[in-house]
Amino acid sequence: MTTDTHAEHSVAEHTHGDGCGHESVQHGDHVDFLHGTHRHAVHGDHYDEHEAKAEHSSDEHTHGPECGHESVDHGDHVDYVHDGHKHAAHEDHYDEH
Repeated sequence: MTTDTHAEHSVAEHTHGDGCGHESVQHGDHVDFLHGTHRHAVHGDHYDEHEAKAEHSSDEHTHGPECGHESVDHGDHVDYVHDGHKHAAHEDHYDEH
C-alpha cells in the first residue's frame, strides 16, 4: 500500500498566498510555503510535502517505463514507488511525495 504525503492542513483550512503569513520559496514551476522545518506546495485540492529530496539522485537511477518501479499518475507528472513512499522527478533531482 502506498500513500501520498500530504501537509498537516488542507487547502480549505488555510489558503497560502500573498499575505498568508508564511514565507514562500520558488521551487521550479511552483511556490513552496515554509512551515517550521518543512515546506509544502498546493497540488489540486491538497498540499504536497516538499521538505526532502529522495534517497537517490537522478544520476544514480533514472526512472522511466522500464526502470522496474511502480509508477503512479500524480496530476501533471508521474511518481515512482520505493518501499512505501513515492518520489517524482523535479529538475535535476527527485522530490519526495
